[in-house]
Amino acid sequence: MFDALMTMLRDLTGRDEADDGVVDVRLATAALMVHVVAIDGATTVSERETMRGALMKAFKLSGGRTDALIAEARRLDLEAVDLTGFTAVINRRLELPARERLIEILWELVYSDGLAQELEDDIIWRIADLLGVSSTVRLRLKKRIAATARGT
Repeated sequence: MFDALMTMLRDLTGRDEADDGVVDVRLATAALMVHVVAIDGATTVSERETMRGALMKAFKLSGGRTDALIAEARRLDLEAVDLTGFTAVINRRLELPARERLIEILWELVYSDGLAQELEDDIIWRIADLLGVSSTVRLRLKKRIAATARGT
């Protein structure tokens, strides 16, 4: 009886206590992306388009489902006290190479408008640290994406 009630509540709310209130890795990933593009106070069209495209590609979502995912991620990001709820879900569900790929995507978001602001650099450093991605890998990815953004 209790299990049936918990299943019904999860279905209604889209939440699972075991996931710290986050449904799945898609939502946690989207919330981190939303946080990164908003950290400097000005989300550009290129950042929004890059984020939307990355989510559609990574999770094979339709445009409508991606938009709904981003809207829910924004809501969760605004409610979040810190990033550990999102990174904990990702750490439980993704192996290190996939977490490193996420850091690469975050750099692509940051550089989609041309350059990285100090706040953007700092937030990716913190996310990478929480995801267990080494500073060596984080910096290598940053340099590669920055060079691509500059066209070199």
